[in-house]
Amino acid sequence: DIVLNFSSRDSHKYGQYINTIWPKYLVFNSTLDLHKEFIRITNAFKEYSILKRIVLIPVIILRYMLSIIKYCFQVMFELFFRFIHASILIFGIVLNMIFLAGKLLFSYPVKLIVDGFNYVYGKIEIIYPPLLRKSLQYKYSLIGAVIILFLFSVFVIMPRLGSELIPEVHQGEFYVELTLPVGTPVEDTDKRIQPILDKIVSIENVANVASVSGTDKSATSDSEMGEHTAKITVSLKEDSNFQLAEEKAINEIRNMLKNYPGLNVKISHPTLFSFKTPVEVHIQGYNLAKLQKYSALVERKMEQIPGVVDAQSNIQRGNPEVQIYYNRTLLARYGLNVRTVASIVRNKIRGDVATEFKEEDRRIDILVRLREADKETIDQLRRIVVNPGQEIPISLEVVSEIRVNEGPSEIRRIDQQRTAVIGANIAPGYDLKNINAAIFDELQNIDFPNDFSYELAGQNKEMETSLNSLMMALALAIFLVYIVMASQFESVIHPFVIIFTIPFALIGVIIALYILGIPLSIIVFLGIIMLAGIVVNNAIVLVDYINYLRKSGLKKTEAIVEAGKVRLRPILMTTATTVLGLLPMAIGMGDGAEIRAPMALTVIVGLITSTLLTLVIIPTVYSVVSKEV
Repeated sequence: DIVLNFSSRDSHKYGQYINTIWPKYLVFNSTLDLHKEFIRITNAFKEYSILKRIVLIPVIILRYMLSIIKYCFQVMFELFFRFIHASILIFGIVLNMIFLAGKLLFSYPVKLIVDGFNYVYGKIEIIYPPLLRKSLQYKYSLIGAVIILFLFSVFVIMPRLGSELIPEVHQGEFYVELTLPVGTPVEDTDKRIQPILDKIVSIENVANVASVSGTDKSATSDSEMGEHTAKITVSLKEDSNFQLAEEKAINEIRNMLKNYPGLNVKISHPTLFSFKTPVEVHIQGYNLAKLQKYSALVERKMEQIPGVVDAQSNIQRGNPEVQIYYNRTLLARYGLNVRTVASIVRNKIRGDVATEFKEEDRRIDILVRLREADKETIDQLRRIVVNPGQEIPISLEVVSEIRVNEGPSEIRRIDQQRTAVIGANIAPGYDLKNINAAIFDELQNIDFPNDFSYELAGQNKEMETSLNSLMMALALAIFLVYIVMASQFESVIHPFVIIFTIPFALIGVIIALYILGIPLSIIVFLGIIMLAGIVVNNAIVLVDYINYLRKSGLKKTEAIVEAGKVRLRPILMTTATTVLGLLPMAIGMGDGAEIRAPMALTVIVGLITSTLLTLVIIPTVYSVVSKEV
């Protein structure tokens, strides 16, 4: 037999090695099969007579050709499967090499971490039992000290914390809203903002800008917008620090636009959620003139408060309008009435649909009104005939007085009361709570009329509503946790001891927020609600084991100390894994980190604080409230 075996050839350098790790890898059976097939065909051919051989020569040639074709396909499949096998083998070798390299690189650091943890844990394991006995010896003093620390944190440090509805997310984009004097045509508005666009583009880290002049009245838009307003969208470069770049660009834009008289500026950011302006003051009163006067006064007062920017009232200069005051005595003398005359004037100026033009299925309104040339000026309006068809025509100026006045920009009602809304943004470095306190002090010094009132609204009011709902959610969470533990422990006292970890966890949270300068927000409060369900886990493990040891016959103090020693390692490990899992979120990497980081930091600090208190305070409280059996 002939077998094509490359591994047996001395000329192949790696043949013997490959044959060692994978026997018969280089053995090809297709050559042996072809050789056997040729021998079988040849032997069969020899058995025939010479005449039959001559006749069967084409058949024999065809069989040889089919055998060669079969051999080619067999070789191709053998090569293909050996290639697949080799790829899998190489891939496994590479993975093994990567594993060995990782093991070589990280084994020493991991060993250092493990040795460090074991060293620290060994010291804690030595210190903890005597510390626990000391805390049980001076239990009332220790509990009193912790309660004093808790009250100090809640009533002294917590009022010093700032507040905000939700952290502002820096997305590398913000809007510059410009307001020119009322009545400015949209063409002039667009021309005036072109130099501003060129200057904004030249600011460092600004990638591009886009502007929109005027507004589409048929679309849903702010009532303060019109042909005299423009909105510029500023986008920053991707490789820049969005927070620092935004603050720098906004400050430069504000300083630059101070040199443009008659231009009101408001800067805003894209919002993830639909919220009101950070700062809003509502002034309620019926008299529009006084409402405009006091809203302008409050706007000036707010602009002088440090940290308040982009203060703007919704009551601005109104559009000029023609007002017609009818003389009812003269109308009655000429046999006319106000309704009829006013309807005639309106139809002549605005137009009236007299009929419809029908063209197949189409209906086209036919609007009848004065020519534009007959109503361009006030004098032409005065000559409008208000009694068409009568013998003696009577013009509008005979029975009325026409004045050109400024109408109100808008009349906004809140709770059925005419209201002026003065909104503003908060500069970086300031918080909502302190800004609202400063605005309230300024409002107290303004002598409003007796029929006027004011209130602080905006995000301050939304935050009060949200905090009330979250307080209810926190109370419900604590109640549900207590009910579940009471049913499992079959006791009212032991779940009460475990619940102590929740308020004590707030000590670390409040102090950490104060040190890091993080204001209270909805996100922080959500982290506190999460703590209500997390921090009780370690206390449950500890109290449950104390009860188990006491049922086994140990005295209360000995059971507490022994349970603390046994449960020390699981408590520290569960705390460490949770803290390390939340650490990347608390560091604040990636987009939207401003929202994630406060929640993660709240949970981390609260969990660490509650763990320390669980190991010392909870056994002490248990010793106080639980009687010796």
